[in-house]
Amino acid sequence: MRVRHIRIQSFRGIEDSEIHFKTHTLLVGGNNAGKSTICDALDLVLGPERLYRRPVVDEHDFYLGRYLDEDGAPVEIRIDAILTQLTPEERRRFGDQHLRLWDDYASEFIDEEEGGADRSGEEGVDWALPVCFIGRYDREEDDFVGDTFFCHPEPLIDADDTEALAELGAGLSRFSRSHKRLAGYVYLRALRTGSRALSLQRGSLLDTILQLEGDGAAEMWSDTLGKLGGLDPAVGDIPQLKEVRGELRERLGRFVNMAPGDDSAAFFASDLTRQHLREVVRLFVATQPSDHLVPYAKQGTGSVNLLVFALLTIIADLKGTQSVIFAMEEPEIALPPHTQRRVTRYVLSEMGQSIVTSHSAPVIEQFEPDSIVMLHRDGAKLIGTPIDPAKVKRKTYLTNKRQFAEAVLARGVLVVEGSTEAVVFPAVSAVLERVRADYTHLDFSGVSMFTAPGDGSIAKFGPIFKALGKKAWGVCDKPNGQLPQDVLDDRAEFDEFWESEELGIEDVLVKGIPVETQRRFLDDVSTRGDYPTTNHPFDPAIDDTNVPTLVHKVLKARKGEAYAYAAVLVEHCETEAELPTELVDILVAIDVELRGEPEVGFDPEVAVPATDSEEADPEVATETSAPEEPAET
Repeated sequence: MRVRHIRIQSFRGIEDSEIHFKTHTLLVGGNNAGKSTICDALDLVLGPERLYRRPVVDEHDFYLGRYLDEDGAPVEIRIDAILTQLTPEERRRFGDQHLRLWDDYASEFIDEEEGGADRSGEEGVDWALPVCFIGRYDREEDDFVGDTFFCHPEPLIDADDTEALAELGAGLSRFSRSHKRLAGYVYLRALRTGSRALSLQRGSLLDTILQLEGDGAAEMWSDTLGKLGGLDPAVGDIPQLKEVRGELRERLGRFVNMAPGDDSAAFFASDLTRQHLREVVRLFVATQPSDHLVPYAKQGTGSVNLLVFALLTIIADLKGTQSVIFAMEEPEIALPPHTQRRVTRYVLSEMGQSIVTSHSAPVIEQFEPDSIVMLHRDGAKLIGTPIDPAKVKRKTYLTNKRQFAEAVLARGVLVVEGSTEAVVFPAVSAVLERVRADYTHLDFSGVSMFTAPGDGSIAKFGPIFKALGKKAWGVCDKPNGQLPQDVLDDRAEFDEFWESEELGIEDVLVKGIPVETQRRFLDDVSTRGDYPTTNHPFDPAIDDTNVPTLVHKVLKARKGEAYAYAAVLVEHCETEAELPTELVDILVAIDVELRGEPEVGFDPEVAVPATDSEEADPEVATETSAPEEPAET
């Protein structure tokens, strides 16, 4: 089973939006773009334990906090999900009456179209299960309610039957917890591996593993409680406690008819109830270099995250990994790059479907380009745009995948011809930030540097970044000869493209930076161990007219980001007047274009902060401490 499509209405910062998923989907976007909202929405529909928290939703889960309309009628949160690729067993369990024919290419149901049922054997046509979550405010109970339902078939209710119409779900069949367990949705939330995640409370990861591994839980609890009650020696036989126990028994006997004997007052290690054991039992872990066991919460953040992930993989294995829909937020948190890659590769290879959010290039690199969905907002509407493989060739993407991974996270991309330019522009930006009060550095503006793989190849990236929906700017040296029309057409796809009057970045620097600054540069770098002393010796008495020539030769001899001499030259500029005007104009134009625009995906009107309960008691979203669901009839 796979999630193919979701529609979210009036939930958090989303008024009405639709997102399509593939077998593996990476959601990328700016802060508050809606990545976590999508995962939470899926959890409301598919999470086996999610609905048994109280309240299911609250005021802040409604779009703009509006849970009543202007007439005082309740506004409904509605989340519709379409599940495809059902196994024969899943089809049997859910019942054919709840299934509909889905055209994957057109992304629509066709069973009610004329002749639609006859297309069931066509490629891209499959039986799908539409399910939904509906939540709203119940005025009579003065509380928020919510539940999940099969969306098909829609019940036939008389228009005059106001009571039936007002019922939550209006007669739809309930999509129960046992159905959701069959769907196999597992959700690992970012930064929320807290107090209940590794406890034995109902719905926690360890409790889920116990349930999946078979019978015997009832005997386990009763045996443990019996052993705690019959400890030998008893807790109350500790000398200090025994003395206190005797005093208490004597004093209480003056006012209360105590049972005879010394055991009429006792100390035990717990309340001797299942629920209390669930609350107090904790997992202890010893990690190198120490062999001392400590509660898991005392481990480092990265170790706790990996421990939770390890437990989730056990759950996935018990359910059968290929039947699991695994959602994971920001696996990079507190993990080094190599571990990020390993975790991501495991998820992609072992899970039936994965839905991942990330801000990390090592994570993004593991996904095929057509599996990446870039999220951005158009007002209150959340738009998910997958990378179009027809416009972004797989070979081009994989050849430059680290740079593309950073670019898809950026607000804009500055494409340059070589690695020298790639270090010069950030250096000029740093000087501008220092000397100009109204200028914002490229990094803080969210602009990513992209180095074209060869001279003359820069133009082709204009259409590529336009297809990605990114602002893109291009800079190149003066070309040799007339450019063909297709190159000029590609350049026109950039938001702006600058062609230098110089043949190389070294010419731009030596012609645009004062001789005094160049001399300070030579005084500095001539003492470095990598300075090309043999071919370009520096004499402090050199005439000013010869300084630019020597600097040009030194920059040529130490090109690129490995030596970064060009960036060092720029760093010796102390005022804006010392910087090359050509480079300043480019960076200021980019800054002006971005100024005043919010970060991609951030809309202060609809951004919803984490609730206090989430921050105070973070957790994995597969947990709940609510009572178990009543047995189904």
